[in-house]
Amino acid sequence: MSRFTNVDLGPPIEVFALTRAFTEDSFAQKVNLGVGAYRTDQGKPWVLPVVRDVEKILAADETRNKEYLPVLGMELFSNAATSMLLGHDSPAVLEKRAFGVQCLSGTGALRVGAEFLARQLGHEIFYYSSPSWENHNLVFTNAGFKEARQYRYWCGKTRGLDIEGFLQDLRDAPQNSVIILHACAHNPTGCDPTQDQWKQIADVIEEKHLFPFFDSAYQGFASGDLEKDSWAVRYFISRGFELFCAQSFAKNFGLYNERVGNLTVVLNDLSCQVAVKSQFTLLVRGMYSNPPLHGASIVAYVLNDPKLFEQWKDHICTMSSRIIDMRKALRTALEKINTPGDWSHITTQIGMFSYTGLNEQQSNHMVKKHHIYMLKSGRISMCGVTPSNVEYVAQAINETLTNVA
Repeated sequence: MSRFTNVDLGPPIEVFALTRAFTEDSFAQKVNLGVGAYRTDQGKPWVLPVVRDVEKILAADETRNKEYLPVLGMELFSNAATSMLLGHDSPAVLEKRAFGVQCLSGTGALRVGAEFLARQLGHEIFYYSSPSWENHNLVFTNAGFKEARQYRYWCGKTRGLDIEGFLQDLRDAPQNSVIILHACAHNPTGCDPTQDQWKQIADVIEEKHLFPFFDSAYQGFASGDLEKDSWAVRYFISRGFELFCAQSFAKNFGLYNERVGNLTVVLNDLSCQVAVKSQFTLLVRGMYSNPPLHGASIVAYVLNDPKLFEQWKDHICTMSSRIIDMRKALRTALEKINTPGDWSHITTQIGMFSYTGLNEQQSNHMVKKHHIYMLKSGRISMCGVTPSNVEYVAQAINETLTNVA
């Protein structure tokens, strides 16, 4: 007998199971629309040239060593990441009311922030969008929150934002609830509020004394414009909100396996900062002690070097432009063959993912009949669409909608 005999088998994580099934599939025209990572026009992963260049510089630097970083991470990185998010001229930055905590990618930043809110401030209820990135619920629940609730977000009928449902659910939220907000390129729908809608959202959050916790996984990657993609966060700060924002550098730097993240913390009272940092230090110390060096060094080097920074901005424009082009190509291909339905949402959505509107049965049909791997929710990764497969994807969607209810 083993003491582990009664451990239940956990359910598979859909996106990873999907990738494994795709890898094992021998069908020549198979397409992976599940993977949440950038791909080139040839369907290949892309290491950013600026990342390659900086890695060579770092490897040749004989002064570098393998000593531990401070518990809260490399300040050169976290300061640059915080300024990139908020803007160098942000009052929160200039007044030193904002600081960063280097974390294990965006997921780690969410976990560290959530655990701080649960342990130090006693927050018990959090809200996340319906639908949302599947890990939000798990991360916040594991961090100590007692109750998970959802606010309405996606309207299947209009294939757009349900702003009235969204606002009403915020109005009904108990005071001090934590509200997870996607800074841009909402995952999984690709549907973002307009600036006017963000203002309405801020009004209700302020009125109800809720706490905004932004998740910024796609700054620059969504539109190619760092300021545009951080507008919502900057607007909330201009309104005087205290907030947290989890930043990931997986997508916009292509550093998926380096786990480079930053938790930006914005306070209204500078005198609180020493105590807040001390509690973050104890939290991180008891969780993973301190973060890794390599990926953060790459980001810090690029963000603090004007020439490399411009080179990197060209890279994010390359990535965002390719995805925008594929959105246009997919919509054109669908409309050309008179695919049932309105496909304008494909081009009005933004970022890596698109909520196609296909239901679970139709999504499963896409996998089984056409070998096009996508989540059962109907979400597809636009990165998996390429010039060579876009016609095939469109034809598969057309066949599926024609024959599967």
